[in-house]
Amino acid sequence: MEIDQSVCIVTGASSGIGAATARLLSGLGARVVLAARRTDRLEALAAELAGSLAVTTDVTVAEQVHRLVDRTVDAYGRVDALVNNAGQGLHVPLEELDPADLRAVFELNVVAPLVGMQAVLPVMRAGSGGAVVNVSSATSLRVFPGLGGYSATKAALNMLSQVGRLELADAGVTVSVVYPSVTATEFHSRLRAGHLVSGARRITPDPPELVGQAIAFALRSGEAHVLVRDPPLPIVPGESEGWGALLARQAPGAASTPALHEPDGNPGGRPSEGGGGGHPR
Repeated sequence: MEIDQSVCIVTGASSGIGAATARLLSGLGARVVLAARRTDRLEALAAELAGSLAVTTDVTVAEQVHRLVDRTVDAYGRVDALVNNAGQGLHVPLEELDPADLRAVFELNVVAPLVGMQAVLPVMRAGSGGAVVNVSSATSLRVFPGLGGYSATKAALNMLSQVGRLELADAGVTVSVVYPSVTATEFHSRLRAGHLVSGARRITPDPPELVGQAIAFALRSGEAHVLVRDPPLPIVPGESEGWGALLARQAPGAASTPALHEPDGNPGGRPSEGGGGGHPR
């Protein structure tokens, strides 16, 4: 996909990965539609980005997602790309995992991206195709104690994305998955529930702009799976080395690592709109 002059919807655009991605895509010539719940932040970002549009949206409400797409078409006549970035963490051992928390995070991390894909598909199909990038997590490629619920939602998103890539190919729509690791955003301070995974403090966080570069790479290249690196790294399902296995395996040292440390201070917090995290996302 050519980013210059394209129309790109970015969810979770009020901060973190979403805001960084919106700035990058705008700088590359895209007309960016900013979607999140925090109207003040969206409007402040829209004031920075020429030709952008801010649409306050709760992506867990299907009617608001469809309104977002309608507003985009009314303003620009089409939708070329959707970046499903809004998400939330849930970092508790399975023994303590509240099913209500898991359902809520599943709605945001899995069902909302599905609804977004369904909402843009008729518009993309009527045009010349398009691109969808779903922001997953490197935790879906490794097994980490304390992240079972969260990683399960991202693993589900991976499967939806891979099936969508096959089903939508005839419509000219590519579906890509981007896998951030530790990212320097407010994600971890806005967990649904739980605490910081202990090993995360030993990892230097990536700037959210690095994730934005991986998203832009996925849009341009149409690669199915992109790991956040500098430069972005395409990975292949079934690859035997590194993160590219796409079959969750035990993380090195995970068995001997205490699962959780340090209260988050915001259990039951509202969803993160900017993506990213202070752990392998």
